[in-house]
Amino acid sequence: MLVLNREFVRTHLTYAACIPLMREAMSAVSRGDTRQPLRSIIPLAQCRAFGVMPGTLAADGVFGAKLVSVYPENHAAGLQSHQGAVVLFDPATGALSALVHAGEITGIRTAAASAAASQVLARPEASRLTVLGTGEQAVAHVRAFHVAFRLASVTIWGRSLERAVALAAHLAQETGLPVAAAPTITEAVAKADIVCTTTASAQPILRADDVPPGCHLNLVGSSYDGPVEIDDDLVVRARFIADSRAGVLAQGAEFLSAKRAGRVDDDHVVAEIGEVFLGLKPGRTSEQEVTAYKSLGHVAQDLASARYLFDLAGTLDEDVRVAF
Repeated sequence: MLVLNREFVRTHLTYAACIPLMREAMSAVSRGDTRQPLRSIIPLAQCRAFGVMPGTLAADGVFGAKLVSVYPENHAAGLQSHQGAVVLFDPATGALSALVHAGEITGIRTAAASAAASQVLARPEASRLTVLGTGEQAVAHVRAFHVAFRLASVTIWGRSLERAVALAAHLAQETGLPVAAAPTITEAVAKADIVCTTTASAQPILRADDVPPGCHLNLVGSSYDGPVEIDDDLVVRARFIADSRAGVLAQGAEFLSAKRAGRVDDDHVVAEIGEVFLGLKPGRTSEQEVTAYKSLGHVAQDLASARYLFDLAGTLDEDVRVAF
């Protein structure tokens, strides 16, 4: 059995590799080439959670699951919020074939999926990125979009301006991009082409009046029916596209908030991102339209990433196999 640790994932699951992996994984979901039930989320104390996400990449292909704990407060201690493993099984024998670090896969593939979605939903000339949040996903999104787009500027907003300033300086040095911190969300998004919400906020931080025409939104921070990052008016205003339609209808907090208020119905989720990738449904329909990609995270993304790493490990000389 292969055990692929955090360092292995960080080194080998590059954004250049992962972005097209996410495009194909979500296309496979919308083609019906994968099977997966809705993920199970068990609430724990102090807003923590334990999630189980099983699935297959194809009827006769690799199968497995992600087992992950979510501890939002870990960031303050310098730890990943997501801890656990992606478990792969051999489709030929049913044997356990790999344990892969789930926290690192989650961090990379989530941002890569947002970048892939933005390539088909943002305006072609999009170059000004705003990231709301200062945690792991904020960093990952800047890195992913640096690969996927020719960025002219990056703006960071966080509840702590001091932390946002420090992160902006760090990312500017790392990427060579002009990265600045904004003191308010209104200022942060005023000229944005793409906005990524990556916070743990329980209440809306981004409102419809803040968002300029033609902007594309990646809604990332809320992964279950509970915390919301944008208000109902913005849900109504946006052309709303899901990673998984079934997932968003059941667990997409922002959509469900607007639905419960009687502002939208299920038809407001106009497409899955895989349908847009495949050309089955349109993404953006006008230059002035606001588009929104709701990212809950999908086991197909985890399995595709883990399978890529598993196959890559077989070509390397690194000793990553243990008895089980």
